Amino acid sequence: MNDTVTVERDPANPVIAILTFNRPAVYNAMSDELIRAFRDHSVALVGATDIRALIVRGAGKAFLAGGDVSSFHARKDDPDFASQVIPMGDALHDAIMAIRNMPFPVIASIQGACAGAGVSVALACDMAIASDQASFNTAYTKIGLSPDGGSTWFLPRILGIKKATELIMLADRIDAERALTLGLVNRVVAADALDAEVMQLATRLASGATRAFANAKQLLNQSFETPMRGQMDREIALFATCSATNDFREGVTAFVEKRKPTFTGH
Repeated sequence: MNDTVTVERDPANPVIAILTFNRPAVYNAMSDELIRAFRDHSVALVGATDIRALIVRGAGKAFLAGGDVSSFHARKDDPDFASQVIPMGDALHDAIMAIRNMPFPVIASIQGACAGAGVSVALACDMAIASDQASFNTAYTKIGLSPDGGSTWFLPRILGIKKATELIMLADRIDAERALTLGLVNRVVAADALDAEVMQLATRLASGATRAFANAKQLLNQSFETPMRGQMDREIALFATCSATNDFREGVTAFVEKRKPTFTGH
C-alpha cells in the first residue's frame, strides 16, 4: 500500500476506523496509486473483526475529485491507454464492492468537491453527511467518458431513470442542499461542524447492534435483484441469526427493563 490512502483508528473510540483519501494538493484526484491503495485498504477492512463503523473522507479541501484528468491527458495518445483503464477500473470496483460488503456501517464525510468517481464512492457508503460548502458533479461526460464506479447502478435507484440521466448526461454541478433534496446525502451541516457531526453519527452506529446492521445491509444490497418472496425468505433467515446473538438478548432485556441497551456487536 502507499500513503495516497490512509486508515487509522479514532483514538477516543478505536472501534471506529477512518479511511482518508490523501492527495490534498490535487483535491484527492484518483491516481493509479490511490485506486490501488483504496482497493487494498477496503478489501482488508471487510475482514476486520474489531471495527464497528468506518468514516470515509478526503484530506484538505475536497472529498474526492474523481479521476486524475492530468494523468488522462498525459496518456490520451497512448494506444494502450484503453487496455490500461480496465485493471484500474476493476480495482476501483473491487473497492466499491468492498464498501457494500463491509459488515458495519460506512459514513461518507463530504467537504468541497465530490465529482466523478467521488460521487460513486459517496453513493456506495451507507450514509453521507455533507458540508454546506460541498458540491457534486458526475463529471464524466464533460471529458467524453461514460461513468464507472457504480454510479449508473446507484443513481437510478435513488433518483429514478430520468433524473439519473439528467445528472449523468448534463453533468451540472449541484450544491449540498440540492444533493440533500435529491437523496444523495442524508444530512447537510455547517462546514465547521462536519467532523463533529460525522463522528457523533459514527459513535452512535458503533454502539449499535453491529450484526443486525450487517444483516440489514445484506438485505438492502440484494433487494433490487431478489423477487419479493425470496427477499422475505432471506429476511427471516437473517432475523433468525440475529435472534441467536448476545445483542438480541441485551436488546429485549433492556426494552423490558426500560433502559438503554449496551450492545457489544456480538
